[in-house]
Amino acid sequence: MIEQSKRILIVESEEPLLRALKDRLSSIGFTVFTEIDGDSGFATAIREKPDLIILDIIMPKEGGLEMARRLRSDEWGENVKIILLTNVDGIDSVQEAMELNIYEYFMKSDIKIEQVVERVKTMTGVSDEE
Repeated sequence: MIEQSKRILIVESEEPLLRALKDRLSSIGFTVFTEIDGDSGFATAIREKPDLIILDIIMPKEGGLEMARRLRSDEWGENVKIILLTNVDGIDSVQEAMELNIYEYFMKSDIKIEQVVERVKTMTGVSDEE
Protein backbone atom coordinates (compact mmCIF):
# COMPACT_ATOMS: atom_id res chain seq x y z
CA MET A 1 0.00 0.00 0.00
CA ILE A 2 1.04 3.56 -0.71
CA GLU A 3 1.79 5.95 2.09
CA GLN A 4 -1.39 7.86 2.88
CA SER A 5 0.21 11.25 2.30
CA LYS A 6 0.11 10.78 -1.48
CA ARG A 7 -2.89 12.78 -2.66
CA ILE A 8 -4.39 12.81 -6.15
CA LEU A 9 -7.03 15.13 -7.59
CA ILE A 10 -8.97 13.85 -10.59
CA VAL A 11 -10.88 16.50 -12.53
CA GLU A 12 -12.81 14.60 -15.19
CA SER A 13 -16.23 15.22 -16.76
CA GLU A 14 -16.78 11.61 -17.89
CA GLU A 15 -18.13 10.01 -14.74
CA PRO A 16 -17.41 6.35 -15.66
CA LEU A 17 -13.73 7.21 -16.21
CA LEU A 18 -13.68 9.38 -13.08
CA ARG A 19 -15.07 6.50 -10.97
CA ALA A 20 -12.73 3.92 -12.52
CA LEU A 21 -9.65 6.04 -11.87
CA LYS A 22 -10.78 6.94 -8.35
CA ASP A 23 -11.56 3.32 -7.45
CA ARG A 24 -8.26 2.01 -8.81
CA LEU A 25 -6.06 4.69 -7.24
CA SER A 26 -7.90 4.45 -3.91
CA SER A 27 -7.56 0.66 -3.92
CA ILE A 28 -3.77 0.92 -3.91
CA GLY A 29 -3.64 3.53 -1.17
CA PHE A 30 -3.79 6.98 -2.73
CA THR A 31 -6.05 9.58 -1.14
CA VAL A 32 -8.23 10.70 -4.05
CA PHE A 33 -10.32 13.84 -4.50
CA THR A 34 -12.65 14.22 -7.49
CA GLU A 35 -14.38 17.04 -9.33
CA ILE A 36 -16.24 17.17 -12.66
CA ASP A 37 -15.37 20.68 -13.84
CA GLY A 38 -12.36 22.98 -13.85
CA ASP A 39 -13.88 25.63 -11.61
CA SER A 40 -14.54 23.18 -8.75
CA GLY A 41 -11.30 21.38 -9.55
CA PHE A 42 -9.29 24.57 -9.11
CA ALA A 43 -10.91 25.28 -5.73
CA THR A 44 -10.23 21.72 -4.55
CA ALA A 45 -6.64 21.85 -5.80
CA ILE A 46 -5.90 25.06 -3.91
CA ARG A 47 -7.61 23.76 -0.76
CA GLU A 48 -6.22 20.19 -0.72
CA LYS A 49 -2.84 20.73 -2.45
CA PRO A 50 -2.59 17.27 -4.05
CA ASP A 51 0.70 15.74 -5.14
CA LEU A 52 -0.65 15.30 -8.66
CA ILE A 53 -3.67 16.33 -10.72
CA ILE A 54 -5.27 14.25 -13.48
CA LEU A 55 -7.06 16.75 -15.67
CA ASP A 56 -9.56 16.45 -18.52
CA ILE A 57 -9.27 19.16 -21.20
CA ILE A 58 -12.93 19.46 -22.22
CA MET A 59 -15.20 20.09 -19.22
CA PRO A 60 -18.17 22.23 -18.26
CA LYS A 61 -17.66 25.67 -16.68
CA GLU A 62 -13.88 25.73 -17.15
CA GLY A 63 -11.75 23.49 -19.32
CA GLY A 64 -8.58 21.75 -18.21
CA LEU A 65 -6.14 24.05 -19.99
CA GLU A 66 -7.85 27.08 -18.42
CA MET A 67 -7.65 25.42 -15.01
CA ALA A 68 -3.97 24.59 -15.59
CA ARG A 69 -3.29 28.21 -16.57
CA ARG A 70 -4.90 29.39 -13.31
CA LEU A 71 -2.88 26.83 -11.33
CA ARG A 72 0.38 27.93 -12.94
CA SER A 73 -0.29 31.52 -11.85
CA ASP A 74 -0.68 30.42 -8.21
CA GLU A 75 2.38 30.14 -5.95
CA TRP A 76 1.51 26.58 -4.90
CA GLY A 77 0.16 25.49 -8.29
CA GLU A 78 3.04 26.71 -10.43
CA ASN A 79 4.90 23.41 -9.91
CA VAL A 80 2.15 20.87 -9.27
CA LYS A 81 2.41 17.77 -11.45
CA ILE A 82 -0.40 17.44 -13.99
CA ILE A 83 -1.45 14.63 -16.31
CA LEU A 84 -3.86 15.64 -19.09
CA LEU A 85 -6.43 13.12 -20.29
CA THR A 86 -8.36 14.10 -23.38
CA ASN A 87 -10.18 13.15 -26.53
CA VAL A 88 -8.89 16.32 -28.20
CA ASP A 89 -6.30 15.52 -30.82
CA GLY A 90 -4.62 18.69 -31.91
CA ILE A 91 -1.20 20.27 -32.06
CA ASP A 92 -2.54 23.48 -30.52
CA SER A 93 -3.60 21.65 -27.34
CA VAL A 94 -0.26 19.86 -27.12
CA GLN A 95 1.63 23.12 -27.66
CA GLU A 96 -0.44 24.91 -25.00
CA ALA A 97 0.08 22.04 -22.55
CA MET A 98 3.84 22.22 -23.07
CA GLU A 99 3.79 25.99 -22.53
CA LEU A 100 2.04 25.30 -19.22
CA ASN A 101 4.82 22.87 -18.22
CA ILE A 102 2.61 19.81 -18.72
CA TYR A 103 4.47 17.00 -20.38
CA GLU A 104 2.06 14.16 -19.67
CA TYR A 105 -0.70 14.19 -22.26
CA PHE A 106 -2.72 11.03 -22.93
CA MET A 107 -5.48 10.36 -25.43
CA LYS A 108 -8.32 8.63 -23.58
CA SER A 109 -8.98 6.33 -26.54
CA ASP A 110 -5.35 5.15 -26.57
CA ILE A 111 -4.68 4.31 -22.93
CA LYS A 112 -5.76 1.84 -20.29
CA ILE A 113 -6.45 2.67 -16.62
CA GLU A 114 -3.34 0.73 -15.56
CA GLN A 115 -1.15 2.90 -17.78
CA VAL A 116 -2.45 6.00 -16.01
CA VAL A 117 -1.97 4.33 -12.62
CA GLU A 118 1.64 3.42 -13.44
CA ARG A 119 2.35 6.98 -14.60
CA VAL A 120 0.78 8.40 -11.40
CA LYS A 121 2.95 6.10 -9.31
CA THR A 122 6.09 7.14 -11.19
CA MET A 123 5.30 10.86 -11.02
CA THR A 124 4.58 10.70 -7.27
CA GLY A 125 7.69 8.64 -6.50
CA VAL A 126 5.79 5.53 -5.47
CA SER A 127 7.39 2.17 -6.13
CA ASP A 128 5.69 -1.21 -6.28
CA GLU A 129 7.50 -2.28 -3.12
CA GLU A 130 5.63 0.24 -0.96
